[in-house]
Amino acid sequence: MKVKITEYLEIDLEQEAWCCNRCGHALIGARENYKKGCLVAEKPFDEVHPALVEGKGYSFSPDPDYCRLLEFYCPACGVIIENEYLPPGHPITHDIELDVDALKKRHGL
Repeated sequence: MKVKITEYLEIDLEQEAWCCNRCGHALIGARENYKKGCLVAEKPFDEVHPALVEGKGYSFSPDPDYCRLLEFYCPACGVIIENEYLPPGHPITHDIELDVDALKKRHGL
């Protein structure tokens, strides 16, 4: 039995695995951070964000020395599952932690 968690992410309760809900690929165990089962890409700001403020001889966009953009992809189908902005050197966040045992009980497993 699979339970949808986000737009592109679900949990297979029988296998206890995070899965891509587009292709069904199992990413990693459900008791772990799903991002560790994804492909990760760091995107350069100049490719993602146009200058926010422009004037005579200057432009302003996010400074890559203070912030980076990480994208997390399904390794099987390539759908982008999540993205996050972090300071350089900061570990990826563990943004979803579920009580797998309670979910299994709730769904009769």
